[in-house]
Amino acid sequence: MDKNKRLKKIILTIVMALFGILFMTPFLWMISASMKPEADVFIFPIQWIPKHWNLVENYKTVWTTKFPLYYWNSIKVSVLTTALSVLFSSMAAYAFSKINFRGRGFLFVLVLAMYMIPSQAILVPQFLLLRWVHLYDTHLGLILLGSFSVLGTFMLRQFYLGIHDEYMESARIDGAGHTRIFWSICTPLVRPAIATYAILRFIWTWNDYQNPLIFLRTKSLFTLPLGIHSFADLNGEFYSLIMAASVSAILPLLIIFIIGQKQVIEGISMGGVKG
Repeated sequence: MDKNKRLKKIILTIVMALFGILFMTPFLWMISASMKPEADVFIFPIQWIPKHWNLVENYKTVWTTKFPLYYWNSIKVSVLTTALSVLFSSMAAYAFSKINFRGRGFLFVLVLAMYMIPSQAILVPQFLLLRWVHLYDTHLGLILLGSFSVLGTFMLRQFYLGIHDEYMESARIDGAGHTRIFWSICTPLVRPAIATYAILRFIWTWNDYQNPLIFLRTKSLFTLPLGIHSFADLNGEFYSLIMAASVSAILPLLIIFIIGQKQVIEGISMGGVKG
């Protein structure tokens, strides 16, 4: 029986490794193509390790265009959106899980009902609202649109529910109010969950194409998804340059995930233990 189990584990590991390599192939090709001269990009069979390196020239060409401006715009929008979304979602999650008030259940169901509305269905009202408050074609308007998340509120609420009420009762005995309990007691206990949501929120915002496309018109305000599209329009015949721009756009996401993967694993473990 032990031999059979080991054999099954080995086979499963090999199969999963093959699937992992298969899924990584496009990403590896993108990195390889970004380091080649244009003439070597589509050579068959694929040269995974370039015979002729053009790394410096490709990336220098990308970063001497408006690409750094698009990069900075994405960093600004993503960081501020993530910070506000984490703050508001955490506060809403705490209120829905630890504060008893009239209509709490109804309001939470109402919030969840908003998740059933497709984002495309509310683009026109959002557009009219931003025009009315004079925030159309601004980063502030784009940031405010993403500053609250139904999914983030629901996700964090489940973790706040896992905190025993005895902690809060002890804090109330010592004279602490909801603000002190939220910041000093509850939030540190769900830090892995908050870090997990923050990473997901940053990735969603960084990759968002729809909202910047609709709510931004000035090219100097474009984020990376729109910037890469504009860059591809100008350099569509140079795939090595497009791949270099794509690799540059993905790097922050990889760095953030590598740095925060421990918190993500802890967040998943907390959810599994709670379940």
